[in-house]
Amino acid sequence: MVLLHVKRGDESQFLLRAPGSAGLGALTEQAARVYNARLKVQRVCSEMEELAEHGVFLPPNMQGLTDEQIEELKLRDEWGEKCVPSGGAVFKKDDVGRRNGHAPNEKMKDVLKKTIEEAKAMISKKQVEAGVCVTMEMVQDALDQLRGAVMIVYPMGLPPYDPIRMEFENKEDLSGTQAALSVIAEPDAQLWWAAKELRRTKTLSDYVGRNEKTKIIVKIQQRGQGAPAREPVISSEEQKQLMLFYHRRQEELKKLEENDDDSCLNSPWADNTALKRHFQGVKDIRWRPR
Repeated sequence: MVLLHVKRGDESQFLLRAPGSAGLGALTEQAARVYNARLKVQRVCSEMEELAEHGVFLPPNMQGLTDEQIEELKLRDEWGEKCVPSGGAVFKKDDVGRRNGHAPNEKMKDVLKKTIEEAKAMISKKQVEAGVCVTMEMVQDALDQLRGAVMIVYPMGLPPYDPIRMEFENKEDLSGTQAALSVIAEPDAQLWWAAKELRRTKTLSDYVGRNEKTKIIVKIQQRGQGAPAREPVISSEEQKQLMLFYHRRQEELKKLEENDDDSCLNSPWADNTALKRHFQGVKDIRWRPR
């Protein structure tokens, strides 16, 4: 199985295994599917952190309004009255005005935060360093754990307009958001290796050969964005060490240039006639009596 280290730009994303005989069409879509699913988990974790701090989402017509404006317009959060967290709510106002401020208590908050940390660890970029391949089953398992934690804290469910529920039901609307720029549609995904696009009509072995123990770095991106930047010859850490070495070397040379003390020339080892006098036997001759 060929090991593919998938990157987006210069950032590591995840590891993927595939046989050399795998078609690049299916492999590219698989890589895009895992990449987008990891983004979904990250979005859900981000919203769940807000859920733990400030409660459920406000209706779209109440977001960003002050309490006075809500009272003046006679708006009512019907779902907020139904969605009371298990164990009771603790009021913590959302300064952004997106959530109703009725947060879960400390025990339920710990349940959400612990699950968020576990889900993040499952899809973390550190899995690359550990040599663990991320599969769709792992990503789906992370989503299931997050869904279970939400059901524990909110057994009645979340409002239909809450982004967490919309993510779980695959009804999320990312248009006009920064998150939409990161998503890569599966039909438009491309894999690049060694400054070459891996054509969907070919197999992986057409590019990397038949050695199943090969490890390559591929970059995923949207069709039409051109060739990605090539991998640097040395890593950023090696570059830092190299620059540190040259800086120290320059400092040493600067100190040598500034040191013009010539008192060492009076030392015995600096006498250029010492060898001659040694063989002539005239070493340590004194003309005055001791």
